[in-house]
Amino acid sequence: MIKVVRGNPTPEELAAALAVVRARAAASAAAEAAGAPPRGPEAWSSPTRIARGLPPSPGPRSWTRSYWPA
Repeated sequence: MIKVVRGNPTPEELAAALAVVRARAAASAAAEAAGAPPRGPEAWSSPTRIARGLPPSPGPRSWTRSYWPA
């Protein structure tokens, strides 16, 4: 069940959103039926991507690069 929580979408906007959700569900079901392994998290969202180079060097905001949980 899908529920609109905020706003007042037009019927066209709601139909477009539902089409995207249904297409994504169909693609996921097709991949599962074909025996494809489940996809992991995308590489761009991995914190290790940021910290894979050299260790953090001193400077402004260097503390933000000092620790990334695995």
